[in-house]
Order: sequence, then C-alpha cells, then structure tokens
Amino acid sequence: MEYSPRVVDAELDRLLAGLPAVAVDGAKGVGKTATAARRITDEIRLDRKRIRQNVEADPEMILTRKRPLLIDEWHLAPELWDVVRRAVDDDRSPNQFLLTGSALPPKDARIHSGSGRIIRMIMRPMILPERGITEPSVSFADLLSGGKPSLSGTTDFNLVDYTREIIASGFPGIRRDPQDLRPLTMASYIDEMLDRDIPEIGVSVRRPQALKAWLSAYAAATATTTSYQEILNSATPGDAGKPARSTAEAYRELLQRMWILDPLPAWIPAFNPLKRLAQSPKHHLADPAIAASLLGATEESLLLPLDEVVNAKREGTLLAALFESLAVLTIRVLAQPLQAKTSHLRTRNGDREIDIIVERPDHKVLAIEVKLSATPGLSDAKHLNWLETELNN
Repeated sequence: MEYSPRVVDAELDRLLAGLPAVAVDGAKGVGKTATAARRITDEIRLDRKRIRQNVEADPEMILTRKRPLLIDEWHLAPELWDVVRRAVDDDRSPNQFLLTGSALPPKDARIHSGSGRIIRMIMRPMILPERGITEPSVSFADLLSGGKPSLSGTTDFNLVDYTREIIASGFPGIRRDPQDLRPLTMASYIDEMLDRDIPEIGVSVRRPQALKAWLSAYAAATATTTSYQEILNSATPGDAGKPARSTAEAYRELLQRMWILDPLPAWIPAFNPLKRLAQSPKHHLADPAIAASLLGATEESLLLPLDEVVNAKREGTLLAALFESLAVLTIRVLAQPLQAKTSHLRTRNGDREIDIIVERPDHKVLAIEVKLSATPGLSDAKHLNWLETELNN
C-alpha cells in the first residue's frame, strides 16, 4: 500500500537521529503505525492478544529484539514504558525504540514519567496538503518566521471542496474507502471506539449511550468555549437520570486520554500586557469529520441554502465551526515541528476574540482569524489590529 508522506516525518526523523526513544501519540487510525513501520527493524504489535500475553508474562523479553524496535499500542501493556526507560538509562544510543499509542494509561498506572528518556510527540489526522488534493499557496513557516510573503495566492478549492473534505476525514484508512461509504465507516469508527477500544484499555462504561450523547453534545460545541456544564445539560435535556457532573468529567478525561478530544487551550502570554483574558479552551475533536458524524451532518445538509434548512441557524453555524476546526487542525500540524504552541484568544467579556494564536519559542506570535467567506473585509481583521496595537504598546 502506497504511503502518504506526513508533516511529522521530518520531525520524527530528526528526533530518532539524536534520541534513543520516541513515543508517538494520537487517536486510533491517524497513521502512527504506518509512519513508524518505515523506520524500524523489528516490531511488537500489542493489539494482538497472544503477543500481549507473552509480553505481560515477561516484559524484559522485548530487550532481546532487534533495534530500532517498534512497540505498537504500548498503552495495552504499560509496564513496557519502564522497561524502555531503564534500557535507555543504560544505553543512550539514538534510534533504539519507537513507541506508538492510541491512549494514555490511567493515572493509577504505576509508570515513571519517562522525562529525559522518552520524548513524546503527537500525530494528528491528515491535513489537506497531506491528502494530496491541494498545495498551499502561502508558506506557514515563512509567516511564522516574521516574513511577509504575498497573501494574494489563489486556489481552485471552493466551499464545496472544503465541505467534502470535512466529511471525508483525515484518517488514512477511512479515506481509502469509496466516497459514498466514508460516512458509514466514520460512524463505525465511533461505535467501535465506544464498544471495543474503551473496554480494551480497561475502562468500564456503564452507559455507553450516555457517553455517546455527551460526546455528541461536545461536537455541537465545536469551536466554542461552551461550559462543560452546558454540554452536560445539552446531552441530557429533561433526563432526570442524567449522569452526575463527576461522571461527565470522567467522560472528558477518558476521551482526552484517547486523543478523541483535542481542545485548543486559551493563550496565556509569557509576558502578559493583556489583563482580561479568559482561560477556557475551545472545544475541538481530533477530526471535524467525527463531529459531523455525531451530529448527523452530511455534505448535502451543510451546503443546503439556509432558507431550505429546517434548523438553518444550527446548520449554518455548524459548517463555519467545522471549517474553523479544520483550520485549527491544519495549523497545529504545521506548527508542531516548528516548536510553536497553538492556542486561541478571548477576553473575559467576549468583546475580543482571535481564533488561532501561534506562539514561537521566543514568544513572538502569529495571530490568525478564520472566516468562511470568499471576500473577507477590513472589519474581519479588527481584532487582529487590536492585538497588534496592544502588543506593541
């Protein structure tokens, strides 16, 4: 099967060239194993029950395998983390271990942090350039470096194309399916996560449908800072037996452990001239296609003229939210190898808001507004101009 190059390839090669162990985290299906498999001599696939049982009986046996060694889905046998950590303490030679995981182990798992021994990086779903369907007309690296490239680039991509790609998903496996079947595959991905993947990591959910309802409510809050209490209320309107707040918080922690939730943190400047910044994250799922699937949105429903949509306000707002989520995914993937942090800005009273803030290691920032419009006007940049004035004062 032909491999689609990923942005993380160069970053991963750089890390492996100088470090003994690298862990690649990310939601199941983003392509971690395919990317890792191109860089190893031997592998241990822990999603295979017999192999996992052998490893659990004797974790140290992995040290007899050839290196570089891939330990796939390491979270299913978390004791291996400490085996790798101790091996790295004894030998700091680069390019020995590559670990991939679709979930973090529970907080009560007795493993060392691995700080200084195992470097972690995250892998997200494919962005548009990785999907091989369009080429960027503006260099993000150039923008972030402080350059001023021409912003008059053109593209043949239009609203229909963006909407189609939102539904199509950035998961490589789903993208290999026929276009008309991808929504079914995505729905199956979500159900398998709830019915199989969660129990596989040792978590018992008494009411899977309640968890799915909460996740759907979270999807409806995409690209907003809606409170978690409001999300819980939306998930169970009029339900006297709704989950307790502590249960909803457990849902959130579980789905973040599995990299399904990917909230965008609020920006807190290192040298803060801004005094009234809110600290609530913006809600995003790993892939906007997950949100679309949970909400029953299709390419056709998102593109219907608003006067033909029963709930026109919701559908119109949803397309804009999913488009922003696609933009956030793209910027995060591009910013990561540049060691830049991605966040959002919102003042406490909501009078100022900027969709994406990218902060370089030297604390210089690139601010980005996301607009679902072919012809944004000067008023769309008013918050960007405000931030520039504030930071230059």
